[in-house]
Amino acid sequence: MNVENVVASTKLADEFDLYKIEAELEGAEYKKEKFPGLVYRVKAPKAAFLIFTSGKIVCTGAKNIEDIRRVIITLAETLKSIGIENIYSEPEIIVQNIVATADFKVDLNLNAVVLGMGMENVEYEPEQFPGVVCRVKKPKVVVLVFSSGKLVVTGGKTVNDCEEGVQVIRKGLEDMGLLSSSGSEQQIAGA
Repeated sequence: MNVENVVASTKLADEFDLYKIEAELEGAEYKKEKFPGLVYRVKAPKAAFLIFTSGKIVCTGAKNIEDIRRVIITLAETLKSIGIENIYSEPEIIVQNIVATADFKVDLNLNAVVLGMGMENVEYEPEQFPGVVCRVKKPKVVVLVFSSGKLVVTGGKTVNDCEEGVQVIRKGLEDMGLLSSSGSEQQIAGA
């Protein structure tokens, strides 16, 4: 399984003057008539911020939680360096969503997947979307299953949530005979 994107939020101050931040922070974009937040991107590690007048920040695009922490702390220091005052020294960072991918490396009959998984937590409308949408109750994640054997997991708050979601789908596919249990474990380990 590979983590593709981590989305987290925090609050860095009681309020921000977004016009001042845009004027002082190279590359910052604030078009209030189009979107109520300022957009700011960083390259190392790669991430993007949505900064709001309320002092709230949404960070997206990082590949792991440690990178999220690092870029948020760096942003706080950068804001202090351009004269933004009252930045919180220890902001609480809350992971909102993790998106991950996995590959069972086997072609799947999606009609068989839908029938085997049961209709209550599964959606499949091939005219609108080429994958099966599986809503896993525990952990609470959504797993998109494609005929190529590739998966996209979203909604996890931890990497473990995403891994467990993949395992729930793997077990379901094994129980239906769509994956062999010994081969799929090797394939997941190599994914």
